[in-house]
Amino acid sequence: MLYHAYELQRSWLSSASTWASIGAEMLSNPALPFGYMGMGPVAASALDVFAHATATYGKPAWGIEEVEVDGKHHAVEEATVLNKPFGDLKRFRRDDLPEDAPRLLVVAPMSGHYATLLRGTVERMLQEYTVYVTDWADARNVPLHEGHFDLDDYMDYVIDFLEHIGPGAHTMAVCQPSVPVFAATAIMNRDKHPCTPKTLTMMGGPIDTRCSPTSVNDLAMERPIEWFRQNVIATVPMQYRGSGRRVYPGFMQLAGFMSMNLGNHMMSHYEMFKHLTVGDEASAQATKDFYDEYRSVCDMTAEFYLQTVQEVFQDHAIPNGTFMHRGKRIDLGDITQTALLAIEGERDDISGLGQTKAALDLTPNLKDAKKRYYMAEGAGHYGIFNGSRWRDKIAPVVEEFIAAHG
Repeated sequence: MLYHAYELQRSWLSSASTWASIGAEMLSNPALPFGYMGMGPVAASALDVFAHATATYGKPAWGIEEVEVDGKHHAVEEATVLNKPFGDLKRFRRDDLPEDAPRLLVVAPMSGHYATLLRGTVERMLQEYTVYVTDWADARNVPLHEGHFDLDDYMDYVIDFLEHIGPGAHTMAVCQPSVPVFAATAIMNRDKHPCTPKTLTMMGGPIDTRCSPTSVNDLAMERPIEWFRQNVIATVPMQYRGSGRRVYPGFMQLAGFMSMNLGNHMMSHYEMFKHLTVGDEASAQATKDFYDEYRSVCDMTAEFYLQTVQEVFQDHAIPNGTFMHRGKRIDLGDITQTALLAIEGERDDISGLGQTKAALDLTPNLKDAKKRYYMAEGAGHYGIFNGSRWRDKIAPVVEEFIAAHG
């Protein structure tokens, strides 16, 4: 019933959004008199904001066509190099990049948003690297006959992707995947896998959520896992390819994120309204672009979501040494080859300070020379991997670390 209620609401809001958009265009049309009379411009701006806020969003395109390096523009080639039911491996490479350029696997979070949320991350790293990205699928579009997908499968996918890329690659895990990629790295170190990554950069990841717990951590801790199973898990309706699959819907995750900073989101839309009323289309469009991406959400399989809540946020399995893969305990002491870089944002309200840094203390057999910690001053969660701080302050640290251990 939860998913059906959402679909009914979405259908109604989609119609309302269309009519609001038509109204805004009519009031803004210079050939018509409405835009020059009384409250015309204000009404047009208000309708435009409403239309944008209630529109339906699908999976965004990557749209990375070129990248600038030293004042020169280079065309970018995008390709899907490996297809799997629950996620593809994408490759981005710019023209004139040396054949021996480092290869970097960016593991995107499976947390309700599409991998395109890391567009800024990919664009920046494309300057010097061939970049691969995990492009996770929307679970509601994966047919039931493809089976299930949990944390074990996530780790297997990461290893499969690294095998496809080949020996000598580097990895970057942004937020949620820090845990399974950290564990997969331990497995590959243990097995002396030839495709073991040379470096692993973890950015704002919940390695040990007991450090500086945030509201996200508190929510996961204050209710038993059965509450999540009964209250936030839904069945995909018949109109989707994954009909019958049990999922944690993306719209639930989006509602949670929006409610955490509701005041900020309301002010952002009010500022967009003010920009539109004075004709500042560029500033208004910047806000629209952000929310086009932010509101584009996808579903996660129920087994993956529930296992993550229990293992990462409730049982603290990684720092307690009880994290398992295919029935075998993960021993982080096995990490002896892969150099580790932990990056945190000073103002991160999703993964608090110390949660990612904990990874460096959990690898006793890795030499200190292969460990590094960086705290980005003034950066929030999204500022770690997007925006000017990422481009100018954080990315150079990553590049320096990779070069030192490449």
